[in-house]
Amino acid sequence: MTDASIASLARQSGLMKALSVTANNIANASTPGFKAEGTVFAEHVTRTGRTPSMSMGHLVAHDTDFTPGGLDGTGGTFDLAIDGEGFFKVQTPAGPRLTRAGAFTLDVDGLVVDPNGFPLVDGGGSPIEVPPEAKDVAIARDGTMSIDGEAYADIGVFRPRGEPVRAGSNHWQAPNGDDLIEEPQVLQGFLERSNVSAVEAFAEMIATQRLFDAGQTLSQQEHDRLSALIAAIRQE
Repeated sequence: MTDASIASLARQSGLMKALSVTANNIANASTPGFKAEGTVFAEHVTRTGRTPSMSMGHLVAHDTDFTPGGLDGTGGTFDLAIDGEGFFKVQTPAGPRLTRAGAFTLDVDGLVVDPNGFPLVDGGGSPIEVPPEAKDVAIARDGTMSIDGEAYADIGVFRPRGEPVRAGSNHWQAPNGDDLIEEPQVLQGFLERSNVSAVEAFAEMIATQRLFDAGQTLSQQEHDRLSALIAAIRQE
């Protein structure tokens, strides 16, 4: 395989991954609290002896846009949004995970859970359970949950130490731990929208697809060139 072929394959592989990331962004354009993912390409020049230098581009990393999404008023008792920094925390089989997706509900056991059924935790890391006799649930901006007029629990809002790592479509892991935010801004009856711009994502997908198609054309041309060269050598 020639150096040109290797460079082309590396580039095409990266573009395929970029298309997958963009497609996932588009699929989650209406998912509450979703954060758009991006891809980072690097390019370096390799000298190949007496032949001209060759530029090789490849995917080196994924990045995330943590810009807050807009807020939609829903009036839902357990629809929660964070106005500003921080994440909610849920318990999962793989350990605690952070999320900005505040579409919580009550499960059959009275636990406040996210769309995946994972329990929302309070500031101490314990699941929040609403008693069956509760009639009125109110959540103040500081995260205090009151039941029938009496303070009952606090909604934990956490700040990761360092940038969190994506652990699923809408969950995050804090490898360096996290800290409880003392004065959070929690909004009851609101959901944070995805920060994906569907229009921009579609435009990005079209541009990436064109680059991929152009790469396929170059790969085919290189294949044809090598085939012709091999055929010529065999005829000698």
